[in-house]
Amino acid sequence: MILSVLRLFSLLPLPLLHTLGIVLGWLIWLWPGRHQQRVRENLAQSGLIQSHPGLLRKVIQETGKGLLEIAAVWLRPHENVVKLVRETPGWEHFEAAMKAGKGVVVIAPHIGCWEIINLYLAFRQPFTAMYKPSRKAAVDRLMRQGRERGQAKLVPTDLSGVKALLGALKRGEAIGVLPDQVATKGDGVWAPFFGRWAYTPTMTVRLIHSTGATPLMVYAERLSWGRGFRIHFDPLEAPLPKDRAEAAAALNREVERVASKLPAQYMWSYARYKQPGGAEAPPKTEPEQDEPPPGTPPA
Repeated sequence: MILSVLRLFSLLPLPLLHTLGIVLGWLIWLWPGRHQQRVRENLAQSGLIQSHPGLLRKVIQETGKGLLEIAAVWLRPHENVVKLVRETPGWEHFEAAMKAGKGVVVIAPHIGCWEIINLYLAFRQPFTAMYKPSRKAAVDRLMRQGRERGQAKLVPTDLSGVKALLGALKRGEAIGVLPDQVATKGDGVWAPFFGRWAYTPTMTVRLIHSTGATPLMVYAERLSWGRGFRIHFDPLEAPLPKDRAEAAAALNREVERVASKLPAQYMWSYARYKQPGGAEAPPKTEPEQDEPPPGTPPA
C-alpha cells in the first residue's frame, strides 16, 4: 500500500510534490506528539530563530517537502533523479580530492534533500555509505531500492561496514557519512552543538585520520518553486584535530556553519541531544562558547 502511494507521488512534477509537501508539513505539525515540542526546543537552542524572521513557518513547510520528495528521489529512474540537480557549487573541490587518490569522505548533514547526494555521486563513480536496516521488511526493501542504484553500495552499521568504508577509501573512492546523528555507545563523545552537549560520532574523524582522505561538507539545497536541487561541496574551514573530543567539536562547528546557511532546511525535529543507552552522562557544566552560534544577532 505504502509503495503504491509513493509510486503515484513519484509521477507528480516536483513543484506539485513540494506544494503538497507544505500541506503535509502543517498536518504533521498539528498532529499530537513530541514533534512540535522538539522542533521548538531545538530551534530555540540554535539561536537562529531570532535572526531569521518566519523561520519556524519555513521549517514546517520544508519538513513536509522533504518527506514527499523522497518518492521522486527513490522511485524515479536514476538518470531522471540526477537531472533534478541543477547546480553543484564547489564541485572542483571534489574533483581535486578524487585526483589526490586518497579518497573523499562526503560529510552530509541532514540538510535539504540529503537523499539525492549519494545517487548523484553514484551515477558517476563508486560510492559507499552506511545503512541501518528498517525493522519493517517492506520499508527496508524500499530504502535499498531507492538508495542502492548506479555505483552506490550500502554497508551495515557495524564493524564489517566500517571495514568496507576503509576499503573504499584505500581504493581512492568516495564514501558518505552523516555527522549529526546520535552516536552509539563506544563510538561517541560529548561535544558542543549549538551551545549544548550532543553525543557525537567519532568514526568520521577516525576514517579521515587513518587514511588521509579529504573531507568535504556536502549538502543538497532545495530550490524554491520545485526547481530542483543545488548540491554544495564545501572544504572544511580547518583540518580536524587529532584529539577525538576536539575533532568531534570541530565537526559539530562545521555542521553548525552549513546548517546556519540554510536553517529552514535543517532537520530540527531530530532528537540530537538525547543520551543513548549505555553512554555516560553529559558533563554537568555548560559547553564553553567563545562566540555565539552562527546567525545569532549581536547583543
